[in-house]
Amino acid sequence: MVFRRRLMKWYRANARVLPWRGITDPYRTWVSEIMLQQTRVAAVIDYYNEFLRRFPTLVSLALAEEEDVLAAWSGLGYYNRARLLHKSAQFIVEELQGYLPPSAAELLTLPGIGEYTAAAIASIAFGESVAVVDGNVERVILRLSGRASETTAAARAQLRAQAQALMPKSTAKHWPQNQANARRGTKAKKSSVPMENAAGDHNQAMMELGATICLVRAPLCRECPVRDLCLTRGEHVTPARAPQRSLPLACLLDLRKRGPATEVLLELRPADAAVMPAMYELPSLPIESVGTLEPALRLRHSITNTNYYVQVYSLRRHTSATRSNYTLAAAKRLHKALSSDSRELKWTRTASLASLPLTGLARKILQRLQIMDAARLLSPQESD
Repeated sequence: MVFRRRLMKWYRANARVLPWRGITDPYRTWVSEIMLQQTRVAAVIDYYNEFLRRFPTLVSLALAEEEDVLAAWSGLGYYNRARLLHKSAQFIVEELQGYLPPSAAELLTLPGIGEYTAAAIASIAFGESVAVVDGNVERVILRLSGRASETTAAARAQLRAQAQALMPKSTAKHWPQNQANARRGTKAKKSSVPMENAAGDHNQAMMELGATICLVRAPLCRECPVRDLCLTRGEHVTPARAPQRSLPLACLLDLRKRGPATEVLLELRPADAAVMPAMYELPSLPIESVGTLEPALRLRHSITNTNYYVQVYSLRRHTSATRSNYTLAAAKRLHKALSSDSRELKWTRTASLASLPLTGLARKILQRLQIMDAARLLSPQESD
């Protein structure tokens, strides 16, 4: 009781203002929780707002083409989240009359929803008293209890039990009218009168404490509202991280003029690819094919535990679309390196890039070289 009281007092005074807080639409809560999986809050905000501009209701998402959903997700990473979100929306519309299930147990039956996401949606959107255990909450509980981090099943079960023991009882209504409004497309509004949702507020406060005070490195213990209840008061023991791998990667940027339009050559990844299927990227080049050519751009791109050191070779200068300094023989060598029956290459207008499901690396390169606008995503109708 003391812990909860102090935590909630701190949370009400210090919680960050985020676009998915204080809303009454379960669909929007669902979208935010899927986007926040393994992704920083700062990186999600713009994508969340833009995604809901394009797909404001669960029904609109279900009726959308997968390519449009991936295009709206492009650059956020972990693209299977978008595919499963889309498939779940279609299932909900076809089998559940367009209503998101209100309990964690039911939510777990949907594609792309695991224990953490189910608990977050059920507590925040519907007030169910079920604990969320993400990395932030796990860190808070371990430090409170003075335990080292372990990866065993028994340790995970104990963490969940401790998190659940801290949960208040559910005092929230299930807000069925909000579900109906969301299904009909009524615009979600922030609540003018704070809803009583002890379970949802507690879970958000726990995650907020871990994200802003109980940091991985150099936690701000002096500012912690439950400091005198904590047995660690500092960093706890954690297992050694797996070392980062470093891999070189080369790709081709080829631009051409077609009348007033500029086109860029893209490669469509196979639909059955294990990683990022059916996404567009710049054609990759064998490292040995580039020889001593000078790249137009060098950058680092990290995915999970791998750092890719990328070199981009351009056959046309991106600013004036004139031929680069490469010799004709060098240009032919690069094009020959692309020749493969298994590749699906496509010339695409640069004005349409924002409506395509681009990989994060392709989007980063095209934005760095000012070939596509980094300001915002465009709908397919706006990109023509």
